[in-house]
Amino acid sequence: MNGDAEERAAEFEGLRPRLFAIAYRMLGSASEAEDAVQDAYLRWNAADTSAIEVPAAWLTTVLTNLCLTRLTSARATREHYVGAWLPEPVLTGTPAAGGPGIGPLETAEQRESVSLALLSLMERLTPAERAVFVLREAFAYPHSDIAGILGITPEASRQLYRRGRQRVAEDRRRFEPSERRWHDVVEKFLDAARGGDIAALEALLAEDAVSWSDGGGKVRAARHPVHGRQRVARLLAGIAGQATRDHTIGLAEVNGVPAILVLLDGEPAAVLAPEVVDGRVAAIRSTVNPDKLAFLARQLRSEG
Repeated sequence: MNGDAEERAAEFEGLRPRLFAIAYRMLGSASEAEDAVQDAYLRWNAADTSAIEVPAAWLTTVLTNLCLTRLTSARATREHYVGAWLPEPVLTGTPAAGGPGIGPLETAEQRESVSLALLSLMERLTPAERAVFVLREAFAYPHSDIAGILGITPEASRQLYRRGRQRVAEDRRRFEPSERRWHDVVEKFLDAARGGDIAALEALLAEDAVSWSDGGGKVRAARHPVHGRQRVARLLAGIAGQATRDHTIGLAEVNGVPAILVLLDGEPAAVLAPEVVDGRVAAIRSTVNPDKLAFLARQLRSEG
């Protein structure tokens, strides 16, 4: 590899973490985000970089439009998805688990921007609304820059952002600001589930709690949301009771907040992500589709 090629590759690698962070939020899939970033690299490698004044802006534009194309095709695919479609969970608890870069998670706002709850809500947005929402909400791009990236006017960008925020706000819950409090609730929840203590589970659940399960037709999972404190408690107690001695159940930081990680022979079998609001579990998103756990499995192996 010659010097120019090495410099070009090094420049891209310096931007890869931010590009992945954008793509993951836009697509809700770590594996698809990696593919989109790699496609952006191929475009970068084939381009006349001497004519590119600001590589970060050029690559963000290329990546965003690649994600828009993927989102358009994904909408049709997800209409035929078996059961609930949930975003891919990503470990964020250690430097190694950060993978190619999910972005800073020091504040409640930053954690919410990558939460499974918000990523799930963004599924209701059009591809253009989602692109504007992510660039504006998570990365604070000005509308003038977003307009240049999407090839629209700043006013059109503002309109897409307003519509996107309105759609997300319809079911957006107040994000629990205290990470310590969130951890304590999830820890108690795990203990109650392990012990099959339905009464204790119900005490930790919001009255209108809801549970979603994503098996993708690959493994057994509820195909429809389960609503109500009592039904959700019984469901989770049953799931915990089915765990064998080969399963290891513990806590891990997933998408910026504590979640329940189930391992079978060292490999992830399930991720249960509780959403804590006002000190109670308002929702549970359970990912058991092995395809959705492949990226997280690689993260675990890299830690080992």
